[in-house]
Amino acid sequence: MHVGMAAVFQNTGRALSDRQIYLNELALADMAEPLGFESIWSVEHHFTDYTMCPDVVQFLSYMAGRTKHIRLGSMVVVLPWHDPMRVAEQISMLDHLSGGRMILGLGRGAGKVEFDGFRLDMGDSRELFVEYGEALLKGLESGVMEYQGKHYKQPPVAIRPAPFKSFRGRTYAAAVSPESARIMARLGVGLLIIPQKPWREVEKELTEYNTLYREINGTDAPQPVSAGWTFVDDSAERAREMAIKYIGGYYRTVLDHYQFAGEHMKNQRGYEYYAKMNEKLAVYGDQKAIEFFADLQVYGTPEQVYDKIMKIHQQTNNSAYVGVFSYAGMPHEEAARNVRQFAATVMPELKKFDAGAEIDRSQALPDLRFAAAAE
Repeated sequence: MHVGMAAVFQNTGRALSDRQIYLNELALADMAEPLGFESIWSVEHHFTDYTMCPDVVQFLSYMAGRTKHIRLGSMVVVLPWHDPMRVAEQISMLDHLSGGRMILGLGRGAGKVEFDGFRLDMGDSRELFVEYGEALLKGLESGVMEYQGKHYKQPPVAIRPAPFKSFRGRTYAAAVSPESARIMARLGVGLLIIPQKPWREVEKELTEYNTLYREINGTDAPQPVSAGWTFVDDSAERAREMAIKYIGGYYRTVLDHYQFAGEHMKNQRGYEYYAKMNEKLAVYGDQKAIEFFADLQVYGTPEQVYDKIMKIHQQTNNSAYVGVFSYAGMPHEEAARNVRQFAATVMPELKKFDAGAEIDRSQALPDLRFAAAAE
């Protein structure tokens, strides 16, 4: 199984300056390749403490120059917030700078504060994503951006530097709603799974996506990439305590940033699935939602963390796991310890696992013999 890590640049509570957050997160990112992670990722967000990486391609370009082999993943570039022509140029340039190491992740966004900040109508986001995605993916294959749609009209223009390597098989998109998953199948891209709803729903939607992908594209869909907020500790009790504090704390920032319970979500065109989330939040309340989210993530002893990732694989057939190790104001020393212990104990066993083998869901999880924990 491919194993990556993500830096998300959160400044929850503003206990530190933005400058110090960047120093801390960049220090963690610099640990990725020496510790054996196979990819480094970040996410695009704007205007708040939630995630302070407004240009994920710029961050990945920085990491390209500081590394030799590690792959570089965008989780995600939010297409409706960009001119597709500029995105195509940036992606092609990063691929040249890095020797073809980019993993392209795309999304459409769901934060009202961000759409408002860019003076965009959230209701147009799905149509924008489809048009921009079609134009971008065709352009990266042909080397020429050309499109005539409702929202996006682009006369033929060459992408320079010209893409030198296909992005087929290394392009993914985040899909929370079932409709988005169907759109990704039509675009011919893999799925990036961010755990936030019951796994039985994820499995059902993946089955529908895989069937549709095969019908449209004539081949099997790429195996998904699954991300997870991760905390590993020798003590199961401490891991649970820290997960509720920090992974739960992260989900509080999700609720604050996206305003899922806000009035605007109830009738927002293109976000009908989120309106259902709004209703569930009203019934169960924030605290139960936070505990539910934390339990979807990956925490525990090394054995428990490994078992949880294997269970995710049984449910999703993912080929890669991307861990987020620093979030919600977690002290930098704790985050660094978290990364090191995962890298020393869990990651070697994950790398041994053949994620491409056919899944037999009737069998028990593989046995595991762990390496010694990091000092």
